[in-house]
Formats: sequence, structure tokens, C-alpha cells
Amino acid sequence: MRRLAVIGGGAWGSALAAVAARAGAGVVLWARDPKIVAAINQLHENPLFLPGIALDRAIAATTDAKAAIAEADAALIVVPAQFLRGALAMLAPLMPSGLPLLLCAKGIETGSLRTMSEIAGEILPEAPAAILSGPSFAAEVARGLPTAVTIASREPALARAFVAALGSQRFRPYSSPDPIGAEIGGAVKNVLAIACGIIEGRGLGDNARAALITRGLAEMIRLGLAKGAEAETFRGLSGLGDLVLTCTAGQSRNYALGLALGHGASLGEALAGQRSVVEGIATAAAVAGLAARLRVELPITAAVDSVLHRGMAIDLMIDGLLARPYRSE
Repeated sequence: MRRLAVIGGGAWGSALAAVAARAGAGVVLWARDPKIVAAINQLHENPLFLPGIALDRAIAATTDAKAAIAEADAALIVVPAQFLRGALAMLAPLMPSGLPLLLCAKGIETGSLRTMSEIAGEILPEAPAAILSGPSFAAEVARGLPTAVTIASREPALARAFVAALGSQRFRPYSSPDPIGAEIGGAVKNVLAIACGIIEGRGLGDNARAALITRGLAEMIRLGLAKGAEAETFRGLSGLGDLVLTCTAGQSRNYALGLALGHGASLGEALAGQRSVVEGIATAAAVAGLAARLRVELPITAAVDSVLHRGMAIDLMIDGLLARPYRSE
């Protein structure tokens, strides 16, 4: 894996292109927006999504998807979760059979309720796939600040190959044999981050946030086990690590959205001027739907879904959670 295609010109795609270049790979980044492509090629920066952060001059960008993957040994698919199906359908007729994929979005598809690996298996069944997840803000990764992530695949050799292709002193991937656990952790933590932001916005205190993170982790594990994941995965980077980061840091888009809602903003007001996708909005509905299908009780997730998509008042949602029956841990 010395030549990598990065599909997606947002903050995370640009950051991962920087990671790959630092690790010594040849990188071609595909973006739909010609302005982003021109800026990366000429200014070595993505001013729309990572303003002020210099990108490696060796990164080449293009709007031609076929050219991006033509010489690639593997492809990093770095588009928002709800656009993954469309991106893979676009790539399918262009992609060499068996090209390894690293799926980098965190979410569950609304409607189908499929994870990212399940979508990839449906559209590109011959392509071996791995999952990238874990606590990783794009701006910090792009700046070269120390970061540890999970690369998960049922094929250990594939996970190790991506670890070798992307790993460096400042970007430390850990391999995992549990892609479903990594995906469930990455999806559910975004919903819980919205809830934590609401708690902060309502001034309910650090005790309440700690309780929510802890009970939210229990929800994550219940859903993961119902999908066939390993409980141990959720104690790692793609579970607890990502959950703590996203639920406690102001630069999290999901946490910031919840904070605005907690302060009294409407969803439209909270999203005003937001350029990047807030994955937790769609994922809240998808996770709630998946939980209902699997008959798993996720009260925090259901409460966030009710606020975002069913018009429930925040104070009524909070009262409902606090009025739940006492039970053992």
C-alpha cells in the first residue's frame, strides 16, 4: 500500500491525506468541488474545511475519480455516512476488482439501517474492507498532533497492511478483529455527544455529564452485542476513547450542536453556517431504528432522536430520562 487514493475532500479526508503522505505513501485526493482541488494543488491547504493548516505538498488532488484510483493500491473512503452508498456506486464501475477499502465515516445509514461495512459489502462484495475509527479530530490530525485510532477488519492481514500504510510517530493505529464493534462505537458516540452538549447547555453539571457518558456506554455495548460485536471493543479507542473525546470537547460538531440546543436554539439555528456534516443528527434516527429492530432498549438515544426528529421539548426529554425506574448496573 504505497499508493493511496483518498475519496473525499472534507476536513477528515484532507487530514487523512496528510497522514498518508507523512507515512511515505503517494496520495491522490478526490474531491467533487474544483475550488478545493485547486486550493490543495496550488496553495497546499483546504481553506474551506481546514483553514490555516498546511498540507503536504506531495498530495495531489483531482475531480476525476477514475484518475484518483487508477494507480492506487488501496482507497480511503472519507465521505459522510449518509453519502457512502452514492460514493461507492459512483466508484464501482471505475474500481479494480479487489481493491482494498478503508471506510472512514462514522454512522449508520438511515432507511436501510446498515453499517458502513454492510453497505460496502452490498455494493462492492469483492473489495476487502476495514474500518477506521477512534478519537480523532481532523484539525489535530492534520497538524500532526499525537493521535491513536482503531483499524478493524475481519481479515487481520488487511488491518495490519493499513496500519503499516498510515502509521507514524504521531498517528498510531491499533488493529482490531471487530469491525462491527468499531462501527457501532463510532456511530453511537455521536448521538451521545449531542446529549452531553444539551446537558452542558442546560447547566445540569458535570455529575450529569459523567452519568450520561457512563450510561451511554452501556447503551453502546448493548447495541453492539446485539449486532455481534465483542464487548472488549467498547473499552478501547473506538468505544470509550472516542466517546470521552466527543462528549467533552467543544470542537466536536455533535457536542456543539447539543450545546446550542441546550441554550435554546432551534435545530435550524444550531446548524446555521455549519459547513461540515453533523453526523449525529441522521445517526440518532438510524440508531433508534436499529435498536427497535433488534429489540434493544436505548433510552438516551431514543430521547435525542425525539428532540431532533419528533419535536419533543428538551426539558420534557430530560424529565423523562430522570423519571426512569431505578435498576442495577
